[in-house]
Amino acid sequence: MSSIHIYGPRIRCNEIAVELRADGIQKKVISPGRGELSSFIDGTKVKFHYRTSLCDGTVLDVSRTAECQNNPMELIMGKKFKLTVWERIVTTMRDSGEGEIAEFTCDVKHTSLYPLVSQSLRNIRDGKDPLEGQRHCCGIAQIHSHHHTGHHDSGQANSQPLVFTLDLVQILTPGSFQLDIWAMTDEEKLGAVPQIHERGNVLFQQGDLVGAAKNYYNAIACLCDGVSVPGIGKCWTNTSKDGR
Repeated sequence: MSSIHIYGPRIRCNEIAVELRADGIQKKVISPGRGELSSFIDGTKVKFHYRTSLCDGTVLDVSRTAECQNNPMELIMGKKFKLTVWERIVTTMRDSGEGEIAEFTCDVKHTSLYPLVSQSLRNIRDGKDPLEGQRHCCGIAQIHSHHHTGHHDSGQANSQPLVFTLDLVQILTPGSFQLDIWAMTDEEKLGAVPQIHERGNVLFQQGDLVGAAKNYYNAIACLCDGVSVPGIGKCWTNTSKDGR
């Protein structure tokens, strides 16, 4: 029984490595995490730092910078994030107080949407609309538009494998955190508008004009994202696949 307890996790790690290789993903553990693998059920929030680079070592994006205020990436499982490979690879990582650091080399089939995701993340960092500079179009047209993202370095990611180095920070189970606007359903967004608007009013009365403006902006974003205009569709979307 003791041998199963000791070697079981190692056998599972080997199984995961084989599954990843079969799917065009090579994993290299830099610093192993502790404990068992989380179940990563839908609604789980995963926080991690990332570095994206070409296979020759050229760095395209990194989350640990002054521009990003060293804020980690936050991913909620099951929300159909455009870069689905990130959901796939984080589920192979361990976190129990000391998160795993691992490097994932991913085939082109997993990275074709990265230029758009990179641009959206940079727009969010700069306080802009996540979809600024992107067109609402079909998948084929989006792939062609990757060559015009406006970021020279992320454009290098077109049609070639990428290396994602992830540093797992925290795993939060569903219900243990408040949903951000981008992660809400349309119904949740519409229901949140009165509370967000009221927070804006309170901040305005307190003289915090910046905080008030941010809440008013979020309330408008919720309204636009939760309402479809006939013949046009939704007037605000985020970086999820289904536009929610």
